[in-house]
Order: sequence, then C-alpha cells, then structure tokens
Amino acid sequence: MIVLVLGSGAREHALAWRLARDGHRVFASPGNPGAARIATCVAGALDPDAVVATARGCGAELVVVGPEAPLVAGVVDALAAAGIPAFGPTRAAARLEGSKSFAKEFMARHGIPTAPFAVCDDLPAVERALATFGAPVVVKADGLVAGKGVLVAHSSDEARAFAAACLSGERFGDAGRRVVIEAFLPGVERSLFYLADGARVASFLPARDYKRLGDGDHGPNTGGMGAYAPAGLDAALVEAVERTVALPTLAGLAAAGTPFRGLLYVGLMLDGATFRVLEFNARFGDPETQALLPLVDGDLGTHFLAAARGTLAGPLSFVPGATVGVVLAAPGYPDAPRAGDAIAGLEAWPAPAAEDTERLWCFHAGTRRDGGRLVAAGGRVLTVVAHAADRAAARDRAYAGLARLDLAGGQWRRDVAIPEPAWT
Repeated sequence: MIVLVLGSGAREHALAWRLARDGHRVFASPGNPGAARIATCVAGALDPDAVVATARGCGAELVVVGPEAPLVAGVVDALAAAGIPAFGPTRAAARLEGSKSFAKEFMARHGIPTAPFAVCDDLPAVERALATFGAPVVVKADGLVAGKGVLVAHSSDEARAFAAACLSGERFGDAGRRVVIEAFLPGVERSLFYLADGARVASFLPARDYKRLGDGDHGPNTGGMGAYAPAGLDAALVEAVERTVALPTLAGLAAAGTPFRGLLYVGLMLDGATFRVLEFNARFGDPETQALLPLVDGDLGTHFLAAARGTLAGPLSFVPGATVGVVLAAPGYPDAPRAGDAIAGLEAWPAPAAEDTERLWCFHAGTRRDGGRLVAAGGRVLTVVAHAADRAAARDRAYAGLARLDLAGGQWRRDVAIPEPAWT
C-alpha cells in the first residue's frame, strides 16, 4: 500500500519504520529527520482539510494518524468523506481522549471500573470534591494539553491552586476550564493497547512506561521517559480487562452511533488483582509504541487497514523476546527544554537495514537538521530501543546503544526495566 503517517514524533517514526519494513511505501507528514531515512517526508498542516489534500497528493491508500489533536479535530471524518481509509477514530469517538469528563461519565454509565470522581466547572465544586476525596488527590484538566494536565496533589492546597489555575484559563486556556477531581488510586500503572474495528479488538502485548522525569519515579510528569514490553501481566487479568473494559467500551460507543475504529489505549492502575481505568487514549502511546512495534509478527499495515474497514479477522501474533526503550530528553525538559544542541554520534548511527539486523533502533522525536548537523529541537529528543531474548538483555543493549550518543545536558532515566515484583 501507499501509507501516509501523520505526525512528527518518535511514535510516528516508529510507525513509519514498521510499515516500510513490512513492504509498504510510506509518506510522513511532516515527519522528522529519522523518518526521512525510511519514508518520504512531505510538508503539510494537520488540520482536516490539509490532511485530505496531502493524502490525495500522495495517492494514499491508508492514513495512519499518530497524535491525538488531529483525531479530536475530526481528521478521520474528513478523510472518510473523501473516501480515504484512515486508522483512527472519528471526532465523536475520540472524545474518549479529548474530554476527561466525557470519558469518566462514559465509564460510570457503562460499569467500567475507574476511580471515584467529580466533574468541576467552578471553585465551589472543587471544594466539595476535595472535602469528599481528601489528599492525596488527582486533578485533571478536561481537554487536550499535551500530557501536562494531570497533577497528583499531596495536599488540598496544592490541588486547589492547580484547579484554580486551570479553571481561570491561566494554565491551559479553554482546555482547562473544566477539571476532573479523582480519588487517588494506589498501585502500579500499566498500558494495554487494542486494535479496534468498532466491534472487535486485537490486543498488543502489555507495556509499561515511565512517566516521571527522574529515577525512582521522582520529578515532574513527562510524556514518557522509557518503556518495555511485554510487561508480564497475568493472562487472566489481561483477559478480564478485554472483557470488562475494551469490549464494553466499543459496545457503548457503537450503541451511541459513534463506533471506535483505530487504536484504543487503556491506561490501568493495578493493585494486586484489582484494576481500574486511569484514562483512555484514542491513539498509540509514546514511548510504548516504540517498544511494541518490533515485537509484532506479520504485516501490521494489513491489520491497520482491516481495523479501518471494520474487518478485523483474528489476533495479532508476536515474535519471541522483549524490548526496552529509553528516552533521551533535552536539558530543561519538561518545563523549559533547550533546543539547538548537537547530538554527537547520531550521524554515525547505523542505517535502517543495519538497525534491523542489530535489533537496535533510534527513533527520532525532537531533532532537526542545522546545516550538516543533527540537533535537538524539542523536549524528548529520541528513543533508543533494543530487542533481545529477555528483558534484562534488552535493557543492557538499549543503554549500550544510548551510550553511543551524547547530548550536552541531556536527561534520561537509568532505571528503565529494572527488576520489579513478579506480579507486575
């Protein structure tokens, strides 16, 4: 097929890499210097009309939408009206991610396990919620804010200040003028990903990502500093999540006339054998995608097209082993990332075919060309991913790969995929 991948991050580079490796002709819009090694990068905005024009210009037979903002803006609706298949949900179905209050109320209506919550449009409502839940407590901006709209507050004063900054528009503009207050859930976070065709799902391996900037889960929340797969979840628990979360979610959306086709991301909090949904996303996670895609066996593009057409026919299959991915971030990330520093060693990184042979990949995110150099251009700069026979070996190889690169002041976690309790 001719496939157009929308987006510019490491997730989109990984999607483009995988589709190209499976034999498809790939365009990336706008892409990045890493994606340009295996795809044709084309300029273009990500609003619905512009994407339709780009897809037509490429002759795309399938469009794969990476980031959430185009989904919430209705890019899949526009592509459908133009007769172009797209892997991703419509605007209405993407509200699962685009509105935290919609997602929580949807879960409550359909009996999907989640934390107790309150939707708040003003400070008196916030005060009532804080009186109910106490501290620690979780405060979430309702709309899309690039993964920065969640605070785990350790005091009511901290929660109140964050909620007030959201509601006033000071913190996130209109995306924060409604907040969700949730009871704090203890446990560990894990992610499950499903190809969805509106009625059926095909699950990827479970993954574990690392949200906090620093080792030991210290420091501010980020978009993700590393990931590994598989996450070693009990098979019965994985089946229970599919039965009680994924399938009821598809059924509820279909009953409302808004079937979900694309990638359903279920973020879970696990506490022993108990699980609750923290959030839904309407697209692949980053950096989990970079860890998951090397483990899929067969042609992923045909699965994407089947999901888009509502014709999923069977489960995904996987190659043996494990993957570990480690993110290199710019100095100052996440609050004030510095751009423009050269990334030593990146120009000498092996060619794509050699990456596949070595089972070691470098997926670009915030990089750009500055003359003859590759320099940092964003917060998370790249993800180094390794595949090996087991998690420990993959971890060693990923960190050895990262050691080939140098970014002045760069940040990375040193504890990605360290041994954890067996049940996680």
